Amino acid sequence: MFAKIYGSTTLGLNGILITVEVDIANGLPAFDIVGLPETAVKESRERVRAAIKNAGYEFPAKRITINLAPADLRKDGSGLDLPIAMGILAASGYVDRAACESFVFVSELSLEGRLRGVPGILPIAAKVAEQGFESIMLAPENAAEALLVGKIAVYTAETLEEVVLHVSGRRKLLCAQMPPFDNGPLFSEEDFADVQGQIVAKRAVEIAAAGGHNALLVGPPGSGKTMLARRLPSILPRMTDEEALEVTKIYSVIGYLNHGSSGLVYTRPFRNPHHTISDAGMIGGGRIPRPGEVTMSHHGVLFLDELPEFPRQVLEVLRQPLEDGQVNIARVNASLTYPARFMLVASMNPCPCGWLGDGLHDCVCTPSDVRRYVKKISGPLLDRIDLHVHVPRLEYQDIVNSSPQESSAKIRERVEAARMMQRERLRAFGLFANSQMKHKHIKLTCPMTHEAQTLLQQAFAKLNLSARGYDRIIKVARTIADLSAEPVITAQHVAEAVQFRNQLQGLL
Repeated sequence: MFAKIYGSTTLGLNGILITVEVDIANGLPAFDIVGLPETAVKESRERVRAAIKNAGYEFPAKRITINLAPADLRKDGSGLDLPIAMGILAASGYVDRAACESFVFVSELSLEGRLRGVPGILPIAAKVAEQGFESIMLAPENAAEALLVGKIAVYTAETLEEVVLHVSGRRKLLCAQMPPFDNGPLFSEEDFADVQGQIVAKRAVEIAAAGGHNALLVGPPGSGKTMLARRLPSILPRMTDEEALEVTKIYSVIGYLNHGSSGLVYTRPFRNPHHTISDAGMIGGGRIPRPGEVTMSHHGVLFLDELPEFPRQVLEVLRQPLEDGQVNIARVNASLTYPARFMLVASMNPCPCGWLGDGLHDCVCTPSDVRRYVKKISGPLLDRIDLHVHVPRLEYQDIVNSSPQESSAKIRERVEAARMMQRERLRAFGLFANSQMKHKHIKLTCPMTHEAQTLLQQAFAKLNLSARGYDRIIKVARTIADLSAEPVITAQHVAEAVQFRNQLQGLL
């Protein structure tokens, strides 16, 4: 007895269609799964056996062979439980085999035969629709996610018995309907109106948001570095539908979407990993590579608090995604490319004790202590950070000042206006922010006055800039000009950009 059922799982950020071939033959009772199954798939044997029995069906005491095609691709995840169970029931005669071929089944099974939700349903449903299938059968908590695709009929069942009755035509299920949209908050609830003082630092964060630039905040303990960083997402532009779909797909694959929620994720990601993270946790990894923090920060902010406390090898793996906007992970079982276009915002103290250059506190660190502390961050990584911002200790007058501060909403208006200019200017190159420009784009889109070019030449010689550093100063100056709605970069714009590049020379 033979049956063929369709299931699906994920590989990277994409769904893949799996053909579950079931053969039941006479012989000693056995239950074998072939086709490179990972541990979660191998363990489905016990879940499926118990689920079929507890659903009221007889489990065949014969030799059962399950083949997961394509056989040369590693399969992971518990979502293949349901297609395996339906394949066994179809081969045993409980379900019409032809009736199953229009469905794709994706769900984990409990021992009592109930359907459970699995991660990655959004890319799976997109793949099912792309392959021309009419229907997909899921657990109820996955319905809203699958309905975002909008091109297939989505059916949900509480139990394995309900699935069998529906496919057999004895008790039809209703198609799932999209619940009211719940996109969650569009912007972070943290607001710049809560930040007292720090005029220069807030200006730098606004420039970073307007151009998508990386920033390093340096200052003594308690000066507000983390407070500023946490409010950065509140002034970033609203995500487009395309960006929201990409972020939702990432969160779906890693299981971060709330089961039962509807709508795309429109809140920009803000990731704040602890400094004990491994390089695989930062960049992604595993036998079948999973997304890391750089991918979970896609279209958002990756905040590294106390930057020198991170292991050096963890920081070094950031260099490629910062430059390319994606990360390539090669393993024996798979080689995958994940998107990683994020803003890196980091904070650090100027020295191990934190009081170097403070003025009111005595620094107890020796020059060698300071050099050793700063050298934990490599030159190539620092070169990829556009804005080096000194965040000084707040004065008493700033702390008790009761005058209202500028809100995130007002700052965001300027940021969105600057981003609009950048999108129009860079549309022909497929870019949307100044930070994404390469040298060829800079030459075509960043005209400068003669005075600006002269000042930049002097800064290049005095600061010993690399070619990358030279380009990054121009990109920051271009963003400053956009905030002023000026088409040409002037000496004033270059001077401010150089200031943020050179501001820490006395501390680092």
